[in-house]
Amino acid sequence: MPEKSTIEQVCIMAGKMMLESGAETYRVEDTMDRIAQAYGVENPQSYASLTEINFSTGLTNKNSFIRITKRETNLHKVDDLNRISRQIADGKLRPEQAIQEFEQIEEHSIAFPIWVQLAASGLASGSFAVMFGGTPPDFLPALLAGMIGYAAMIALSLLFEVRFLSEFFASFLLAIAAYVFIRYGVGNEMDKVIIGAVMPLVPGLHITNAIRDLMLGHLIAGLSKGIETVLTSCAIGAGVAMLFAFV
Repeated sequence: MPEKSTIEQVCIMAGKMMLESGAETYRVEDTMDRIAQAYGVENPQSYASLTEINFSTGLTNKNSFIRITKRETNLHKVDDLNRISRQIADGKLRPEQAIQEFEQIEEHSIAFPIWVQLAASGLASGSFAVMFGGTPPDFLPALLAGMIGYAAMIALSLLFEVRFLSEFFASFLLAIAAYVFIRYGVGNEMDKVIIGAVMPLVPGLHITNAIRDLMLGHLIAGLSKGIETVLTSCAIGAGVAMLFAFV
């Protein structure tokens, strides 16, 4: 059996990277437990919340703690981590090899270029505007407003440590863009354009994860994620409402 300190390092690294990449809390804990059991730990104890991870190799052993300060949505990284954890469970990787694999994923994490993200957000915005009852001419202004809002969120997130501020001002800017487009005859229904444009900002994955965690009994993590999504939704709604307070 490998040293417990090395096993703890593997489990903590896996849990931290998964939680930072948007994985569900129950998936994080299950992955950590399975890795520990694969290395011969009989009674691993893992606990994950939105901002921290606790792990020990037994009921009476010392507890390892790490704080989570940043989170993003990177399902490709989650898939890579799941692949490595399955290899560990099959006995194909020693702890030292697993640590190297995790470090490589951290260093070479796939992130789409900004222009790809903007193009995807624009296409999603235009499609949602039409899907929610807009007319075909509403596709273009929703596409452009969605790209403006998403670009603003990326840029403002570099200025503000509080993410809700970047989401607030991003929704305000996309609402202004939608208003200008409709005012000058580009598109027909401003409400449909705004609804479509804000969709890339809506935390859909976090809402799903919060519900799944609550259903599986992870009450603290589920409630904290739910509150975070509510605050995000309020920030987006307040940014749009701010436009109508001035026009």
